[in-house]
Amino acid sequence: MRIFIAGATGALGRRLIPRLIGAGHRVTGLTRTPARAAPLRELGAEPVVADALDQGAVHAAVNAARPDVIIHELTSLTGLDLRKFDRSFANTNRLRTVGTDYLLAAALDCGVKRFVAQSYCGWPYARAGGPVKSEDDPLDPNPPREQRRSLDAIRHLEEAVTRAATPAGVVLRYGGFYGPDTGLFDASVIDQFRKRRMPVIGGGGAWWSFIHIDDAADATALAVEKGAGIYNIVDDDPAPVSDWLPATAAMLGARPPLHAPAWLARLLAGDHLVVMMTQSRAGSNAKAKRELGWRPRHPSWRQGFAEVIGQQARLAA
Repeated sequence: MRIFIAGATGALGRRLIPRLIGAGHRVTGLTRTPARAAPLRELGAEPVVADALDQGAVHAAVNAARPDVIIHELTSLTGLDLRKFDRSFANTNRLRTVGTDYLLAAALDCGVKRFVAQSYCGWPYARAGGPVKSEDDPLDPNPPREQRRSLDAIRHLEEAVTRAATPAGVVLRYGGFYGPDTGLFDASVIDQFRKRRMPVIGGGGAWWSFIHIDDAADATALAVEKGAGIYNIVDDDPAPVSDWLPATAAMLGARPPLHAPAWLARLLAGDHLVVMMTQSRAGSNAKAKRELGWRPRHPSWRQGFAEVIGQQARLAA
C-alpha cells in the first residue's frame, strides 16, 4: 500500500518508517523542515516538505502521493513547560484540530481509505471509578483549567477521525513514550531525579501508563491494516506515581524522591500538575491485544526503563 505519514520526522515516525518499508509498503513522509528531508530518504521514505497548517499545501502533498492510508503523528513539543500546560501544547493543539481537519479533507478528496491518528492515554480520562480505564470509559468532563484547551483538542481529533465512514478512522491513545529520541531519560530529566526535584505529590495516587516507542511503532504498523475506533496503546503494567517514581529513581542510582503536600505543590506548580500526580487514570491495552493482535515487547515499564537506562550507561562508559 501507499502510506502518507504526517509528522514523519518525530520519534515515532522515525521508528515506524522502517517497519512499513519492511512490510512492503511505499511511504511518503511529510516534514515542515527542508533539512529533515534527507534523513527521511535515508530511511526509505519519499519526503515531501510542507506546512501541515497550510491547507493548500497539505492537499497538494496528499494528492501527489495518492496514499491508501494517512497516519497523523503531528505534534510540536519544543520548549515544553508542564506548569504552563495549554501554552506549551498550543501548537500541538492546532495540529490536532486544524491540522486534523486539513488532513481529513485531503483524505476524502483524494480517495484515502484509512486514517490513523495519534492521541493520548492517561490524564484525559475521567477521574472517577477504578484506576485503569478502557476505551469505553469517558474522558474528563471537568479537567483542570490549565488543561482544558488541550483536552478539547484531543476530543476534536478523536471525534473527527472516528465519526466518518470514509476514510475508516483509527485513533491510537499512546501511553507515555520512552526509548530512543523520546526525551524521557535525557540528561536534564536524569538530573532532576538526582537532585530530587521530582517529588511524589500528596500520596502519589495517580496511575500512569507507559509505552516503549518501538512497541508504539509496532501497534501503529498493525493499525494500518486492521482495527476500527479507539485503542489504548500502553504496556501491561499501569502503575501509581507512588510506585513508578521511586522505582525509576532507584534505577538511576538516585536517592528516593521527596514528598510534597498537595497544597504546597498546587501553589508552586498548579492544580493540573497536582491532579496528574494524585488523580489521573491509566489505560488498559486489552482491546488492542484482542483486535489488533498486538503484544508489547516491553510488557512492563520496569523492564523497559531498566533496559533504556542500561543502554545509556553503556554508551556513556
